[in-house]
Amino acid sequence: MRSAFNNERYRGDMQLLEAKLHKIDRHNYRSYSSMRGEYHFVDFDFFIDTVQSDPFAPASRVRARRAWSLTDLEWLRGKSTDYQRAARDFIARFFADLSQQDNAVLIDMPGQTILDRTSVVFDDEGIELRFRINLPSDGRTIIAKKTLNLLTFYLPKMIRRATIARELPMDELQRHCEAVEDQVALRSQLKQHKLLAFVADGSLLPRIAGNSDLPLPDAIPFLSPDNLAVELEAPHKGKIRGMGIPEGITLIVGGGFHGKSTLLSAIERSIYDHVPGDGREYVVTNDAAAKIRAEDGRCVHNVDLSPYISNLPMGKDTTAFSSQNASGSTSQASWLQESIEAGAEALLIDEDTSASNFMIRDERMQALICKEDEPITPLVDRIALLRDQHNISVMLVMGGSGDYLDVADTVIQMHNYDAIDVTEKARAVVASHPTRRKQEGTEVIVHPRTRQINRSALQSMLEEGKFRIQVKDKTSLRFGREYIDLQALEQIAHSSQLLAIGYLWFQLAQTKGWEKNPSHAFAKMLHDNWADMMPKYGEMAKPRVIEVMAVLNRMRKAEFK
Repeated sequence: MRSAFNNERYRGDMQLLEAKLHKIDRHNYRSYSSMRGEYHFVDFDFFIDTVQSDPFAPASRVRARRAWSLTDLEWLRGKSTDYQRAARDFIARFFADLSQQDNAVLIDMPGQTILDRTSVVFDDEGIELRFRINLPSDGRTIIAKKTLNLLTFYLPKMIRRATIARELPMDELQRHCEAVEDQVALRSQLKQHKLLAFVADGSLLPRIAGNSDLPLPDAIPFLSPDNLAVELEAPHKGKIRGMGIPEGITLIVGGGFHGKSTLLSAIERSIYDHVPGDGREYVVTNDAAAKIRAEDGRCVHNVDLSPYISNLPMGKDTTAFSSQNASGSTSQASWLQESIEAGAEALLIDEDTSASNFMIRDERMQALICKEDEPITPLVDRIALLRDQHNISVMLVMGGSGDYLDVADTVIQMHNYDAIDVTEKARAVVASHPTRRKQEGTEVIVHPRTRQINRSALQSMLEEGKFRIQVKDKTSLRFGREYIDLQALEQIAHSSQLLAIGYLWFQLAQTKGWEKNPSHAFAKMLHDNWADMMPKYGEMAKPRVIEVMAVLNRMRKAEFK
């Protein structure tokens, strides 16, 4: 119970809020700016941080904080950080369901992944909800009565329901949180068992459509082939049987439309945890796995491509290659090198989205074009060196080139969405049908060097007129005046990660010394209470260093040395 002093303070704040609204009733919309500030309700505090200048501008940012003693949820503070992350995610989803009744209230809406988000924060004082409000208007004229009703009647009901135990479906919250702890535990066992990924029996991998992350109803449940079956232990689910995909080089083969890319897609997205009922909640992948592909037209900044591309016409240097219009092969080689530089321990590649000349040069093409006239050393001749000399695992969806069978450690055939271990069969094929193509390239592959970022280039973008970091969806980020095209980055789970990436760059630009090893600097920021470095916005989610660097590498005005 709040003291009589606090109740008196609440009445004073409510009267102040009401007086402010009546004063600006029927005024121009910009008059809403006088609402900015802090207000104390009986059982929560309310903060109006930013106020939209126009009904069509981005909605106003607000926060509501409720003390632990008023929630009956203080027991969450004794749970693991992963349990708390899942609980915050669940509360955000519950609040989002409540706010659907009124389009004026908007919280960052999670998808099928459970990320570390800023929309709900647990701190020493209590639970804080961060969301947006579209303040009511008639055209560009303020309607005080409607706004007062929203802020003092409808909104408090939603805040109270989302932050008190008796209003939350506690059984569902517990299942949500335990599913995350199970996934974290499974993922932590991968290295112990020398696995790149694990796909539990009974998982439902297909999605409804290419533009939807929802599970396909009546999909064929996954079943591990016996030769690859392993059993991992989850703290809540217990022992779980499934397919363990070993470290090393794995090929996913099979006919078209049999589920090869579906399996790869599930694996690439399982660097993150999924909600119960998603079908992939017991699929886990090494969280340092990077999906790469060809990306015509992207920019490249001072990347050493010499292990894959050398002797370019006109003597162009490939040890420090730069381009504002990279080809398919140079873009994919760059992405590979950039990913390893950023800490990737595994590479995920689909033949369908790769540059064919980067992947393979067959016997006939070798006979037609001699090596001295071909600057590209294909991945098939470098992939074993990545494994053996740098401990980089590679998973390839491959349907068109049998030459990769020579270097594969594991071969999985997808047939009607069933997984079949055909590793021994593949070895027999290699023995009976030996390749006649010549091995290309050197016997050593150098680890990509660490590039420095020119911090002054980022600083200059901060000073270009009205500085902005804006995100509309997960395919584009605006930083200053530059719009960065990110359509090829398939492992970005949500647009809120991009907003966080923009502000991480903002921190890097202002911190001397961090430019010497940007990947290390971002790793430190993301490890050391990353959300405390961000503005108090509710629409941010924690990214991986791999994505922070992948987006930075696509900024055309970035400068690396």
